[in-house]
Formats: sequence, C-alpha cells, structure tokens
Amino acid sequence: MRTLITWCALALAAVVSAAPAKECAHKVKESIPPPRLWVKERPAPKDLTIELRIALPQPNFFELERHLYEVSDPFHERYGQHLSKEEVEALVTPHPESIHSVNEWLASHGLTESALTRSPANDWVRVKVPISLAEKMLDTEYHVWRHTKDDNYIVRTTSYSLPENLHEHIDLVQPTTLFSTLRGMDTTFRFSQDTPAPLSADAPPINIPSASGGKVDASCNTTITISCIQQLYNAVGFKPSGKNGNQIGITGYLEQFANIADLQSFYADQRPDALNSSFKFISVKGGLNNQSIEEAGAEANLDVQFAFGLTHPIPGTFYSTAGRPPFKPDVLTPTNTNEPYTDWLDFVLSHPNPPQSISTSYADDEQTVPESFAKRACNGFAQLGARGVSLMFSSGDGGVGDGDSDPATQQCFTNDGRNKTQFVPLFPPACPFVTSVGGTVHVPETAVFFSGGGFSNLFPRPAYQNSSVSQFLNKLPKGTYAGLFNPIFLSGRIISIGGTSAASPTFAGIVALLNDARLSKKLPSLGFLNPLLYAIGANFPKGFNDITIGNNPGCGTPGFNATKGWDPVTGLGTPNFGVLKDIVTGPLARF
Repeated sequence: MRTLITWCALALAAVVSAAPAKECAHKVKESIPPPRLWVKERPAPKDLTIELRIALPQPNFFELERHLYEVSDPFHERYGQHLSKEEVEALVTPHPESIHSVNEWLASHGLTESALTRSPANDWVRVKVPISLAEKMLDTEYHVWRHTKDDNYIVRTTSYSLPENLHEHIDLVQPTTLFSTLRGMDTTFRFSQDTPAPLSADAPPINIPSASGGKVDASCNTTITISCIQQLYNAVGFKPSGKNGNQIGITGYLEQFANIADLQSFYADQRPDALNSSFKFISVKGGLNNQSIEEAGAEANLDVQFAFGLTHPIPGTFYSTAGRPPFKPDVLTPTNTNEPYTDWLDFVLSHPNPPQSISTSYADDEQTVPESFAKRACNGFAQLGARGVSLMFSSGDGGVGDGDSDPATQQCFTNDGRNKTQFVPLFPPACPFVTSVGGTVHVPETAVFFSGGGFSNLFPRPAYQNSSVSQFLNKLPKGTYAGLFNPIFLSGRIISIGGTSAASPTFAGIVALLNDARLSKKLPSLGFLNPLLYAIGANFPKGFNDITIGNNPGCGTPGFNATKGWDPVTGLGTPNFGVLKDIVTGPLARF
C-alpha cells in the first residue's frame, strides 16, 4: 500500500508542470450495510448545503493517552499534573504532510483557506459545500433516508471514497455513514405529572449506616430532593467555597431550554439560600436560550436544578448546542447534519478553562455510530480528561438494550444487516475516557430496573477495569448471554421525574464538591475519574455504597444482576461523599 501511494504521488508531481494534476483513483474509505429501520427515499437535493467534517490522523495520540493515564492514576508520581490546552493540542496535531495533502485536495475542488474552519490543533477541518460537490469529492451519492419508526429524515450515504493517496491522511469524513440522529440522541428521563402523596410527618427515618448521621428521612423513599441526596450520600454540612476557581457544567441539546424561573421555584422549595442566583449561559453554534415558560425543557431543568442545587454556590454553566440532525425534506436550506455533541466537543476543546465537572444526559445507540467516528469523538473526550475535566454521561434507560425482557417482543437487533439479537450499549457512555452513571431507586438503594449497563462492542476493556470486570464475569454461570454482549419544576408546576438523566448531574455535583474540597487545599481537580474510582473501589471500599439488589432487563433477557462488588448495572456503587472527600484530600491527594 505504501508503494502504491508513493508512486501515485510521484506521478502527479512529474506532470504538474505540464497540466493540472489529476486525482489518484478513488478507493472506498468506508462502507456500511443499509442500517436497520432506515429506508432510502430519493436522491438528496443537489443544492442542499452540508458541512463536511474531515478528520486528519493524530499520529501521537498514543502519547496523549500515556499522559492521560499517568496524570489520572492516583498511585503514579504524576497524578494530578494535568496538561495545558496547548500541550494537549501539540499531542494531537497531524503530520504536516497530512495537512498539506488535504489542503491540496480541497483546493483542487475550489475550496481555499477562507472557506475552511480548523480546530486549534488542525486535526479537524470543516467546510460547507452543496451536495453536488460533496458527491464529487467523495465519489458517492447522497440520499434522503426515512426512519420507519419515528419518521425522521436525514441525508446520508452508505459508502464513500477518497483518492487513494489520501487514505493515510484522512481518518474519516462525516456526515456520510453516521445514521445516529435525533432519536439516537433522545434524553433518558422518565416523569409523572402526579405529585407524590406526602408521608406522615411521624414516619421514622430510615437507618442507613453510610448516610449522614446514619439516617435518611422517610420521605426520600417517595420523592428525592437535594436534602435527600445530601443525607443519602453523606454530604450534609459541607459548604463549598464558590470562589476557588471551581466550576460545574451541564450540556443541553435538541432545543432543551433550562428555564430560570423554574430554577428559582426549585431553589425556593429546596435551596432558599440559592434564590436569585443563576447560571452562565453559553450558546454553541447558535444554540438558543428560550425562557418562555412553555418552552421549558424537562431534561434541561432536571439537569440544572439538581446539579446546581446540590453544588451552590459553585458557578454553573449551561451549554445550549444547536442542531437537530434529521433533514426536513421540504426545507431546502442549510442544515446542521452532524451530531450535536461533537459540535459541543469542538467548542469546549477550543476554550482554555472549561468547567472541571460536566454532565451530559444524551446518547446514541453505539451501533449507529461508525467505529471511526466513535473512536475520534472518544479521543476528544480523552483530551478534556488530560486537561483535568471529569465527564459524566447518563448510562441510558433501556437496561441492556430496549428495556424489554420478553424475547417475543424485544427489539435488540444488530445494525449490520444480520438482524442478530445483541445487547445495545450506548455511545458516548461506552467510551473508556468518560464516566457512565446509572441509577438507583428506594432507600436503602437498589438498582433501578431500566438503568443502562453492559459492555461496549467497539472499545476494548481498559486496564483500570480488568480486575473488577474479571471478578464479575467469573461469577456468571458459563454461557450466560453468550453472544449478546462483548421531583423538579417544569413550566411553573412541580412534577416527579427520574431516570439515569437524574443520576448523571447528581454524580457530577458530587464530583464538583470533591473538586471544591481539593481546590480549597490548593490541589488540582480530579480530571479523568475512572482510574481513581476503580483504585478507590479496590483499596478504600467504604468510599462507595455497594448496591447488591436489582437487575436491568432488556433484549428479551433479565439483564445483569446487581451483585456484591462491581457489576454492569450499578458499577462500583453510589458515592459516600464524606469518605471520598477524606480520601481525595488525604491518602490520594498527590499534586
């Protein structure tokens, strides 16, 4: 392959003085089977504008990964010595030859520098082009595809090609084969319009040895409040600084708007000391901030009310990212056809001081994301981790797939044309460089039946999980699932709401409190959490409350069981803030 590419490049160089260089023959870069539930409707309009994202190789990413694990390992001498924005960018910058080759290719199609948008590290190039030009550049045909279940439309292709000499200089081009869409980015919340009936004021508290004072209000078994979280996770009495540089962030997508009036109602009900405080709003790629009460978003409200209510007065940021990937076939205007979370990732990577703890409650089915795209996005999350940012993602509300334990009606089928039954993990939660957060219910806690959890089909098991996961798998009966796995205010009224969407901002809040304790002692933020969490689980087991009851059905199975120690449903357990605070500011408080 190297010989052929070199010959092609030399041949072009030899004729450049005689005539304009001709491209090497196109060769297929990526091809996928027609995705399940998607139907090709008609050719895409030739004048529709799309924004191509071109990923250039990151030849030194393995070095970034080494740095990431060293500064995230609490037993390594470099623990906590996070990299700067500039140091991270230097480690993901493409080779100059790749930049030059891609520039020449774009210029050959009339796309000069003024038409391009580059990431700070030059590892991504974005350019807006009509479909007609995209088809020529990629030797492909775009079509309008319709999802047969939710009737969404997108413009995609199942195969694209690049000149053969560019294959080593381009990792991927999207949107092409990425069929994850609005449905894939669905929020993961569940709610009821009914207000829970109050318990008798005489109901005795529930004995929970790990809780603050060893007891939790009985009312927490029907309605979880900020006070319940503080009691249950041993955080009563901790007062964060709010002035030591600590920050917490919440991401918002799909026109989910965090309503300030609802936040004030929540504060009046649960955090009176936070009344009249708010959050910083940041628009990403034109994300809106609609404050009309009718447009208040359940997901956005849930996230900001619990995250910011738990962490007040730590400064909070809400990112509103524009973009709904489905194409509306009757509107021939430029539209965003990329995954919104990658637009957010581009944005936050370009900023010098992002929040140290960030929660996201949106995800795609992993199998709808091409492997090349998933790995590049995952690498972006690694860059934030190396800079000292902790990323939390909701694990999803479908158990091991669709939440259906009935084999006759389950819908967990592979997306590769085989229609094989298989567990359906989510992305980004399956990325090894983020922390996936599942849910519990009741006091004492049990695994909630819809909590997502399982094993990625794209990413190999990271070393920090080897011991815990091996112990769990060794306890599974041989052959088990073989082949199946590698209350808030809304629009001015109170409703009950839950799901793993509630869990992620809550845990992000706990992490923000831990960061606050560290920063107040002039210690760095926790950054990429997973190596630390597994080290604590192995060496300081009282840092987590082990959940041993419950399971997460789906795909025609009961799913996995919560067991003693690590399991795919509840992971390491739920946090004991008081113990964790002492650990991360004491035995594991290395600079």
